[in-house]
Amino acid sequence: MISGVLYALLAGLMWGLIFVGPLIVPEYPALLLSMGRYLALGLIALPLAWLGRQRLKKLSRRDWLSALELTMMGNLIYYACLASAIQRTGAPVSTMIIGTLPVVIPVFANLLYSHRDGKLAWSKMVPALVCIAVGLACVNMAELRHGVAKVDGWRYVSGILLAIIAVVCWAWYALRNACWLRENPDKNPMMWATAQALVTLPVSLIGYVAVCGWLRLDQPEFALPFGPRPWVFVGLIVAIAVLCSWVGALCWNVASQKLPTVILGPLIVFETLAGLLYTFLLRQSLPPVLTASGILLLVVGVTLAVRGKPVQ
Repeated sequence: MISGVLYALLAGLMWGLIFVGPLIVPEYPALLLSMGRYLALGLIALPLAWLGRQRLKKLSRRDWLSALELTMMGNLIYYACLASAIQRTGAPVSTMIIGTLPVVIPVFANLLYSHRDGKLAWSKMVPALVCIAVGLACVNMAELRHGVAKVDGWRYVSGILLAIIAVVCWAWYALRNACWLRENPDKNPMMWATAQALVTLPVSLIGYVAVCGWLRLDQPEFALPFGPRPWVFVGLIVAIAVLCSWVGALCWNVASQKLPTVILGPLIVFETLAGLLYTFLLRQSLPPVLTASGILLLVVGVTLAVRGKPVQ
């Protein structure tokens, strides 16, 4: 249990870096960053796949299809929807919706996978979920005080819908990925992370070319294929690919094998906590009282969640 929580913590620390990347290169479109990140991940996976080719050969055609489904839903579609939602509604609103994941995942895990992992009594799970939900609300209220982007009508509504779709995509990914790993305890988590990264390569390559084509028409002054600061951009997407996509996914896969899904779900809040930590380090400031209160509630909620023991 302890080692599983530590791996989930490491995954959150890696994933939290995602929130910093766009701040470093704000002039780059979010879709270009997303496709570049997964293209870099796919290229990095090639030598790893060669070294682990014997293990990868043991995967069936059905396993490869599962890897493709997972990487499409949990990576490409999720980030495309999230990036578009942020552009339409502003970051605080989209972040608040995405921040419901630590609540959504354990609820559905309790409903859908209790027959396999055991069921955590609602009387024990609800206090943890309430603490997490209130903590997320406090954090996002602090951000909303700075104002929401002024958008009207369908553009704003479509942004809300896209953020909800992003939640559905990642919740499905987290539950389905954990399910596959729990059903295949003989499969190495590193091998599964490599498989998902490998199937990302052709899809992200097509996506990157498509985004470049769109930018050539929509923003002809934008330098292609790597933008106005190519070395910064390439270095950033490689760093994010290695730390966030590869190391983060590996740590989460290990945690998924070690922990029941209903307990694993709330631990995704580590990503939010890490993102907040990095954000305030970048701002070189302390969080306001409301944000600090929210962070404290998040920590309490996670502590309550991992103390619970699922029963059949």
